[in-house]
Amino acid sequence: MTTAIDPTTAGTATGTQQNNALSQLSGNFNTFLTLLTTQLQNQDPLSPMDSNQFTQQLVEFSGVEQQINTNDNLKTLIGLTQSQGVNNAVGYLGKTVTLTNGKAALSGGAANWTYALNNTAAMTALTVTDANGKVVYVTQGETGAGAHNFAWDGKSNAGSDLPDGTYTLTVTAQDSNGANVNSAVASKGIVDQIDMTGDQPQLMIGPMEIPLSEVATVQSM
Repeated sequence: MTTAIDPTTAGTATGTQQNNALSQLSGNFNTFLTLLTTQLQNQDPLSPMDSNQFTQQLVEFSGVEQQINTNDNLKTLIGLTQSQGVNNAVGYLGKTVTLTNGKAALSGGAANWTYALNNTAAMTALTVTDANGKVVYVTQGETGAGAHNFAWDGKSNAGSDLPDGTYTLTVTAQDSNGANVNSAVASKGIVDQIDMTGDQPQLMIGPMEIPLSEVATVQSM
């Protein structure tokens, strides 16, 4: 079970830094005003101070303060965006989502894909890779044009049981002339958890973690 993090607490460290920066700026500004007042009180009436220097310093203090306030506003906007992202992700719970990037979840010794060939092929190879890109299983696929199902039992070609996780199916097909046949791969799964421990919420389909951007379609059960 993943641990949910309240997005409203995100950026606490950043907020503390900004408060410290404002406090330091305020202290420096007060010191500057004290020195300026002392200088004005003790200036030579026959040779008054040049106001350009302390006017420029006032402008610089104002600019720094504005920058800190701008950063604080950006932090607020980021927090609102993160909260909205969490709300959007929660809406996927219990929904069936379709992925078209070849990924599928292996859970309990079962992973399922659908692949489609644009034309009839003379040879079709199905290659399964793990989350690290390592080839773990290779087999021959269907050659007829149209959609086909591929159910994998989670075993390597050597017969070893592979651990649950995210696996990717790649389809390579060629016609009788050796030309490549275009193909597409899709998989479906039910979102059963939302992982909010990172910067962005992730959808959990069994052991597989995917970002919202990888979802192609969503269906209600």
